[in-house]
Amino acid sequence: MTEKVRILIADDHPIVRQGLRQTISGAGDMEIVGETSDGAETLAAARAKRPQVIVLDIGLPKLDGLQVAQAMRQEKLDAKVIFLTVHREERVMQKALELGAAGYVLKDSAITDIVAAIRAVSDGLPYISPAMTAHLVKKRPVPGEVGLNALTPAERRVLKLISQYKTTKEIAEALFISTRTVESHRGSITQKLGLRGSHSLMRYALEHFPELERE
Repeated sequence: MTEKVRILIADDHPIVRQGLRQTISGAGDMEIVGETSDGAETLAAARAKRPQVIVLDIGLPKLDGLQVAQAMRQEKLDAKVIFLTVHREERVMQKALELGAAGYVLKDSAITDIVAAIRAVSDGLPYISPAMTAHLVKKRPVPGEVGLNALTPAERRVLKLISQYKTTKEIAEALFISTRTVESHRGSITQKLGLRGSHSLMRYALEHFPELERE
């Protein structure tokens, strides 16, 4: 039996926690190991319960979510953080990503996004609410960018599925290849396009989503 992903929910609103609890518990492959309502309590629970994923409200009292993430980083706590927030400003999202966030989910779409977000970050992939991708799809120059033409057809198929938030396992199943082959393609794409940083491949895929969809 596959071990369930251990989740800590951190939000100061009981109704939000209840909605998240019901959605996450219904997924079947996840286990909630704790709930907290302020930053200090969250940091203590992260140390004691060792969750694999923390769904972390940015607007927590005592210590806000960004401060909690910074403290976790300093203490080298290895839980992956999915920020839960009402903030749509790009500067807030960028700050979250700089602090090592694995996911960024808007509260108004949390019930529909959270399970996919947890599964993605558990598989080592970043997840950002689709409503936020407008900020990512603004065309930005990538240092050394050589374009999609540098990629093989197989690599472009993998990149297209990445842009659809598919996990490594889902990509492997869709293309009838092994997960190791998917990881090899991801590495090759990253190298060919001169990408740097944990979120750069997802950002590139989203920026080129219209071109990839036409293929």
